[in-house]
Amino acid sequence: MTERDDDSDGLIVTPDGRYIVVRGRLWRRTDPRLDPERRAELVSELMSARRAKKEARAAGDRDRAEAARRRVDAAKVALGERGPVWWDDGAPDETRRMAENTRYAEWFASVEDPGD
Repeated sequence: MTERDDDSDGLIVTPDGRYIVVRGRLWRRTDPRLDPERRAELVSELMSARRAKKEARAAGDRDRAEAARRRVDAAKVALGERGPVWWDDGAPDETRRMAENTRYAEWFASVEDPGD
């Protein structure tokens, strides 16, 4: 049985809704308190910044690539995916850790891997 969230495109979501699991690794989700319109604006900016970074790297323009990287980071912080955690119960950020090595290990062991 796989725990999934309707708005996460079928990805595995931790029971507390803080992370998605990709190839066994935890990635922090967007702050659910964001207004949907603001979230859409930030996602649009994130995608634009990622395209700008790709184009700058392809052109070999390090300065433009670095500026675009900063835009990506700023958008991810504003979305709550980086920077201070958006929950307030004192739980640490476990982003990028393998789920099997976190407090989610028991839960993750019971979740079917979508890649299987």
